[in-house]
Parts: sequence; C-alpha cells; structure tokens
Amino acid sequence: MSILSGKNILLGISAGIAAYKTATLVRLFIKAGANVKVVLTPSAKDFVTPLTLSTLSKNPVHTSFTNDDDDNDTWNNHVELGLWADVMVIAPATANTMSKMAHGTCDNLLLATYLSAKCPVYFAPAMDLDMYKHQSTKTTLKTLQAYGNVMIPAESGELASGLVGEGRMAEPEHILAFIENDILGKLPLKGKTVLITAGPTYEAIDPVRFIGNHSSGKMGFEIAKASANMGAQVILITGPTNQTVTHSLIKVIPVVSAQDMYQEAHNYFNTSDIAILSAAVSDYRPKHVADQKIKKKSDHLQLELVKNKDILASLGAIKTSQFLVGFALETNNELENAKQKLKKKNLNLIVLNSLNDTGAGFKSPTNKVTFIDNKDRILEFELKSKADVAKDILNEILNQLNE
Repeated sequence: MSILSGKNILLGISAGIAAYKTATLVRLFIKAGANVKVVLTPSAKDFVTPLTLSTLSKNPVHTSFTNDDDDNDTWNNHVELGLWADVMVIAPATANTMSKMAHGTCDNLLLATYLSAKCPVYFAPAMDLDMYKHQSTKTTLKTLQAYGNVMIPAESGELASGLVGEGRMAEPEHILAFIENDILGKLPLKGKTVLITAGPTYEAIDPVRFIGNHSSGKMGFEIAKASANMGAQVILITGPTNQTVTHSLIKVIPVVSAQDMYQEAHNYFNTSDIAILSAAVSDYRPKHVADQKIKKKSDHLQLELVKNKDILASLGAIKTSQFLVGFALETNNELENAKQKLKKKNLNLIVLNSLNDTGAGFKSPTNKVTFIDNKDRILEFELKSKADVAKDILNEILNQLNE
C-alpha cells in the first residue's frame, strides 16, 4: 500500500501539451489508493477533456467558478476544494500559471484554489527549453519554493517544439514516486523500525483443538498501519486473525503459538527502535500435545498446563535503547495491576484497558485506554476508535522520545 493510500489529492492542470499525461497520473494516484479531484484552467480543456479525467477520478472535474450547464449556476467552492485536499499537485505547471501563483494573481478557479489550500503543494514545471531557462522563470521557481511549495524538477528530453533539452514535465510515474518519497522523508517515524505483536495465540491440544482467546488482532493491526503511515518500517508478528493489511512498509509474520511469537519477537527486537506488544498471548499451554485427535471416551478430560515464556518480560530484560510498550487488559484493581506490570517488565509505557468499560476489549472497533509511563505519569482517554487509539499511542511515544 502506498503512503498516498486514503489521501485526498487535488490535481490542478494548466494549459500545456503535457496535460495529456495527466490521465495516466490520475490513474496512478487512484491505483495508489488516493481519492482524486481535478481542477483545470479553462484553456487546459484544449489539451485534455474533463470527461476523461472525471471518468478516471470518479469525481466531477471543475474548470470554472460556476457550472455553465447548470440552470442554477452552482458555485464551485474553491475554499472547500482547498480544505478537502491533503496534497495539491499542479501538473503541468506552465510558465503562465506559475507566474500567477508567484504573484498572487487569481483569475481562474485553479489559482483561487491554490491560494486557499492549507496542504502541501507540489508543482511540476512544463515548458519549452528557452522558456525554462529564462531568468523570469528561474525567479518564479525560486519564489514558489520560498513560499513552501515543492518543485518536482522538469526532465530532459524531446520537447513539443522538436528541441531536446530541459523543460519536459516529469513522467507520471516519476511524479508519483517523487511525492511518495518526499512525504516519507518528512514523516516523524522515518528511519525507525517498529516491532508490533498482534492477535491471539493458539496452543494446540491435539491436531484439531487448541486453547486460545477472543482477541481479534484489530488493535495491533491499527498500530501497524498508523506506524507505517508515519514512515516507520514495521514488523508485524501476528497470531491467527481475520485482520489483513497491505502496505509497502509493513512486513507481516504470521505465527500460531506463544512459543512461535516469542522466537520471532526475539529475532527482530535487537534491530527495532520501538516495540509495541499488543498481542493477547496465552499464559499457559498443554504440557503434552496429542498426535491424534482425542476421542470423546469419558465425561471428563484433564489437561496439564505449563507456563509459556513471558515475551514482554523477556524483551524488557534485554532491552537497551528500545522504547518498549506493553498492554494490560484488566478486570479488577486495574491501575495498580498495570503499574506493577510496568515496573516488573521494565517497560517505558503501558496501555491499560478494562473489560469493565463498555466498548473496550476484544472484538470491538473501539477502545478506552489509560497510559502509564515509567515516570508514573497517567494519561486517560475517552472511548475512541482503535484507529484513533493507535495514533494516540504513537504520538505519546514520539512525545517521550523527544523529551
């Protein structure tokens, strides 16, 4: 999954021959999982049709402040378009449009939207060789970058005039890669490796039966997605679950038993910067596992259980610079039990949730948590979606790492 997945991308197209490439660019954004809306300058319609872009983006394409074919003259709100966008991309950015952007000229919908945008703005210059080299163009490019806009450098190649040189708009694939890399490079967890455990573990009784719990793994998967969206390389060790994730920064390692999870966690812990152990690991396993399915021969079946290795405590015992986070699911004496677990297992932070809180715990899309850190600071949260809880956990980790 691309870092652009779920992002709102506003594509502004100005009137240059390179506009024909924007159909491919829209398709690439959509394939990356982004939501795309398109605004054209009025003259850009001479190079690429709104119908094509609307079909590909699955959204109306806007070219003016009002819709000419609408009897009610519906207003296309440039402010709403600017606020909707997580990223604005102007490609191609012609010399004319860039000059207007640099000087605040606002004579069409695209420029009005640009001036209203609160998000990062990328622009991909496109023009002929001599125009690109002109001093006024160089000044414009410097001005736009000084305003905080990010330039996607023009490439060298054959130009519409037949000349060969610099000024060609970057290819759609290169534009996509440039934006992805630029966003990744600015994310707070860029360069960090985050180890996450998720889901239940299953402890075999025989080839058919097991001892397990009701964990869905959703909390751990949300933490993994949030970590990757902040730029981290993620190692997600997960027990059996129906949860799925596809992201270029997430490596999923499926396991079954607590012993499997213990081994994999130790394999990756030394190279991790942050470890968040949200899995619901079985405390015990059957001492003897039957080779064949146990037949129902009597009214009673006695199992002898032995304790599993404590993954969290074992990592706490060997940690050096890692930031180690554990979870505590409690039913009574919640705060005191969580504090004891924090100290006993040498954690930096523990995330407490109680089965006594409605909407918290297993198989729920929500959670209600309290953070306790190794400085005895306590931070309580209201009931939230597990996706929002995941962001809260990572933000708290970042706050403490930056202290």
